[in-house]
Amino acid sequence: MPFDVLTEAVITRIQLLAKHVGHGKERALAETGLQAFEFETLHRLASRGAPWRAPSAELAAELLLSPAGMTGRLDTLEKSGLIRRVRPAGDRRRVDVELTTEGHRRWTEAMRWRAVAEAEMVEPLGEAEREALAALLKRMLLHVEAR
Repeated sequence: MPFDVLTEAVITRIQLLAKHVGHGKERALAETGLQAFEFETLHRLASRGAPWRAPSAELAAELLLSPAGMTGRLDTLEKSGLIRRVRPAGDRRRVDVELTTEGHRRWTEAMRWRAVAEAEMVEPLGEAEREALAALLKRMLLHVEAR
């Protein structure tokens, strides 16, 4: 064989699992009526904790968006009632982005659907096996990212 069979088996299974993770994310988006870019932005805000707020420039950097791209995204989310723009007192140049109650509800619903899909994937593994797998995958990822 011109390749290592065991290595090929590991990589192929990682690729197939990644495909299933993608399907779970798609299902969560379909169930909540969110688009991927909307979920990504809501997720960045919600992961900060209450009051689910961040400066728009910081958010753009995290999402790897240009200022114009961020403005377009925020316009869409604001029209949908999922975020609001807030100008902090004393700094008219800065614009913070904050989840609305509806934005947080939709994000929570999408996360619930994702949790169901992810739980189904790891269901055949016991807790110790999940911990071992997480550690092995982390080791692989750190090795690849260090290159």
